[in-house]
Amino acid sequence: MNGADCVSFLQWALPRLGLRWQGLRRVRGQVCKRLKRRLDALHLDNLTEYRALLGRSQEEWQRLDALCRISISRFCRDHEVFHLLEKELRPHLKDQALVRGDKPLRIWSAGCASGEEPYTLALMWAFTDRLSRCDVDIVATDSDPRLLVRARRACYPPSSLRDLPITWRAAFEPQDDEFCLKPQHRTSVKFLEQDIREQTPNGPFHLILCRNLVFTYFAPPVQIDVARGLAQALVSGGLLLLGAHESLPETFPALEPKRPWLYRRRQS
Repeated sequence: MNGADCVSFLQWALPRLGLRWQGLRRVRGQVCKRLKRRLDALHLDNLTEYRALLGRSQEEWQRLDALCRISISRFCRDHEVFHLLEKELRPHLKDQALVRGDKPLRIWSAGCASGEEPYTLALMWAFTDRLSRCDVDIVATDSDPRLLVRARRACYPPSSLRDLPITWRAAFEPQDDEFCLKPQHRTSVKFLEQDIREQTPNGPFHLILCRNLVFTYFAPPVQIDVARGLAQALVSGGLLLLGAHESLPETFPALEPKRPWLYRRRQS
């Protein structure tokens, strides 16, 4: 299987998965390597034979969908976003929740991969709100059960912690060649196996993070459907954070843009 054959195959297959070529174009090499390993495991000689298999197996389409997922994750990924969240957005959300009498403050981390994002949020509240009267409840979802196993284990290589504030590293303890999050910092995070294209956790939420997934890799019609669901899952005045280089595919009356990647649900 050469590179041109793989690209041609992906351009045919991705729309059928609700994905878009533009999002996967830069990481196509990684996806093509996975496809090659899959063909070898199935003892297939080429992608023509694989397309024939897809024609008679819905289960294989699900396997292909998993092969096309790219998970790049670490603590405090996109430092500027988390800095803004810690210094400006978190205090605003906390104050609003206290005024309304909402307890706890609820957060959804969509496409959480191996858990670095929701655990970053848990550490943010633990280390910056020690005397706060506002508890936090974090729901983290992903469609890949293997990643969720890693997330619940909460052990990471040193490279995953490289952007983490020095003082927050006290939340980890070394174990072999990894650093494992101490149990008391895991209790506010609940992991659920869900595909955001089909399911959403029970809301509403004061803050939703949906970063570097839907609005990078999914096709526009899927993006629009998901965006509507995200808006409905927010409380009045709640915040939606996308990836640093993402934006919604169209204007949504319920969502007020504050930055290209930050939206607020309009007050009702």
